[in-house]
Amino acid sequence: MAKSQATFSKKEREKKKRMKAMAKAEKREERKAQGTSDLNSMIAYVDEYGNFTSTPPNRDNVEEIKLEDIDI
Repeated sequence: MAKSQATFSKKEREKKKRMKAMAKAEKREERKAQGTSDLNSMIAYVDEYGNFTSTPPNRDNVEEIKLEDIDI
């Protein structure tokens, strides 16, 4: 009978591959369980000072500007 060609280093490489594949599958399942985020959670608004916020701007504080007042 012939000896097995599997050496210690080959076994270790295969073991690492399996562990990496299992970790990758677990991460995939976690992402799938969290679900996709909806569009509203990805929207960012800009406030009057130019900063990004997660809340929409308050339309009560908007100044009306006449077209005649704009100089080109």
